[in-house]
Order: sequence, then structure tokens, then C-alpha cells
Amino acid sequence: MKRKKMMGTPDISVLESELARAKYRSRYRRVLRSTIYALITVAAVAVLVATLWLPVLQIYGNSMTPSLHEGEIVLSLKTSEFSSGDIVGFYYGNKLLVKRCIAGPGDIVDIDREGNVYINDEPLDEPYVSEKAFGECDISLPYQVPDEKWFLMGDHRGTSVDSRSTLVGCVAKEQLVGKIVFRVWPLNKFGKIE
Repeated sequence: MKRKKMMGTPDISVLESELARAKYRSRYRRVLRSTIYALITVAAVAVLVATLWLPVLQIYGNSMTPSLHEGEIVLSLKTSEFSSGDIVGFYYGNKLLVKRCIAGPGDIVDIDREGNVYINDEPLDEPYVSEKAFGECDISLPYQVPDEKWFLMGDHRGTSVDSRSTLVGCVAKEQLVGKIVFRVWPLNKFGKIE
């Protein structure tokens, strides 16, 4: 009589390897799930920070040369406090423009034919301007900045269309996105913007 081959119980090493594989699969799923949740949380926080406090802007055009160049990426700090010399981003129509604050509400701006700027009869020190120019100016000078508005100009005075033109005019506080404070691209210029 032949004996039937009985299915034996698995060897202990086989059971241990199956148990280890099951634990690994469970641990892998937990780590993957927590990583995905962490990435989603970080992305949501980054979007909130970029929207509410530090909007990221890319520079287009050359109206702010030599301070900022086309293609650079900058961070702006949302604030309601601006002073003369600050670089700001603001909405104009559907566009986001970047210019420099020259004068605030109530200040009197005057520009001579050589491009020298005077605020309240005092010459404005502008080390950031490499070449002064009268530029596109169709406002009556001297000009008093209206309440709750800012007089803005680009650093490249010959080509910038800014508050000197009635096309743009002075910018209301509600239009201002924030103060440009930091350059993140290109990496060789990474750092605070003066």
C-alpha cells in the first residue's frame, strides 16, 4: 500500500519570511501614505504663504534695469507701509507691473528736462538710476500726488511708462501687491534687493 503524501506544515523559515514580507508591505503603505499627506500639506502651506504674504513675481521688460532684469524671479512682501525708494509690484489692468516708489500721498513731484527728480523742492538721491531721462511725461509739473496714492517710476527712465504718464498715473494703495524684497532667480544674484 502506497502512502499518500501528506501536505506538511510549512517550515518555520518560510513562515518568518512571509510574515516579514507582510510587515514590510504594511510599513511601505503607511510610509507612502504619510509622505503623500506631508507633500499635500507642504504644497497647501506654500500656496497660502505665496498668496497671502510673499507673492512670487517674474520680471518682464526692462523698465527696472539695472536693478531688476527680465526673467528674474522675485519675492514681494505684502505690506501697507511704503516709502520712497521701495520697489513695489502693482496691478495695472490685467498686468502686474514693478516700479519704484518715488513719492507718497500729498508730496509734490517735479522733474527737470535732464531727468532730475525733486520731491517737495528737495533733489531725490537716486543711486539706483544709471541714466537719467525725462522720459514719457505728459502730466503737468510740478505735480501733487493725490491722497491714498503713490507716484511710481521705473529705474530705466528713458523707456519706463509709469506715473509720469496719464496712461498709468499714480497708483492707489489697493493696487499695490507689496514691496519687492528678495531675488530668488538667477541663483548667482540670489539675495536681498536694495
